[in-house]
Amino acid sequence: MVDLSKMSTERVNPNTAELSSMSIREAIEVINRENYNAVACIEGQYEMLEKVIHVTSDVLEQGGRIIYMGAGTSGRIGLMDAVECPPTFGVDFNTVIGLIAGGDNAFVKAVEGAEDSQEFAVEDLKKIGLSEKDVVIGLAASGRTPYVIGGLKYAKEIGAKYCAVVCNKDSEIGQICPLTIEAEPGPEVLTGSTRLKAGTTTKLILNMISTISMIRIGKIYKNYMVDVKMSNEKLVTRGTNIVSAVTGCSHEEAKEALAKSGGGVRTAIAMLLLGCGKEEAESALQAVNGRIQSLEKEGQK
Repeated sequence: MVDLSKMSTERVNPNTAELSSMSIREAIEVINRENYNAVACIEGQYEMLEKVIHVTSDVLEQGGRIIYMGAGTSGRIGLMDAVECPPTFGVDFNTVIGLIAGGDNAFVKAVEGAEDSQEFAVEDLKKIGLSEKDVVIGLAASGRTPYVIGGLKYAKEIGAKYCAVVCNKDSEIGQICPLTIEAEPGPEVLTGSTRLKAGTTTKLILNMISTISMIRIGKIYKNYMVDVKMSNEKLVTRGTNIVSAVTGCSHEEAKEALAKSGGGVRTAIAMLLLGCGKEEAESALQAVNGRIQSLEKEGQK
């Protein structure tokens, strides 16, 4: 039997020992107080988080992929972050991938026993053609999930990069993976229910990993999503506002540039900054690895 006694995520929280007897207002207040720990616990992991982001951004720069792997809540959080990357950053759907123990159907219905198999993880990574260019990020609140351990071991075996995010100190995963973020939010409001604080902590960390990695490869300029996909009316308006804000042009000029660029926000910005057409703008962007800040300096000369 698995020994869970040393895991803080499995301990009884003394602050919520009488949870079932609390009024609605009391329960709201205690849960929200506990949620602060999900944010605070990340502060002690800044150095490790920085190391992980250096790895993930370098992998993306070299044309590799980020692969999140997890079971249950952790796996679902990885999938959520992965599927948001294409519309937000304009990357291919194969750039950030989420794998969950039991397959995609496990996102809505748990597959019993899947998280206990290291072999399933290897099979899943082979299916997507994991290579030495990629990075696997294992996600496990407990820090001991066999599915995640199997994935990390396989990544190491084939020469891929590998990192992890867990919510317990001195974890089993931390022993086999040098780049493990161990952010510990403490005992859950509901004993052992890591969909709560541990899930929140994991989501916050993945937000930082994906967002900052995309900043480093030029997908964000200042604090604008310059590769946003304008797939609906709201996003068309957002794209127009971004072009206008970055270049200082009118909304009409921004719309015209977007039309000429074929709907590419970053290309439209380059066209306006450099006073050129689409092909020249795309060539200029390619020369600076897509980083608009370099073009802005060029346009100011």
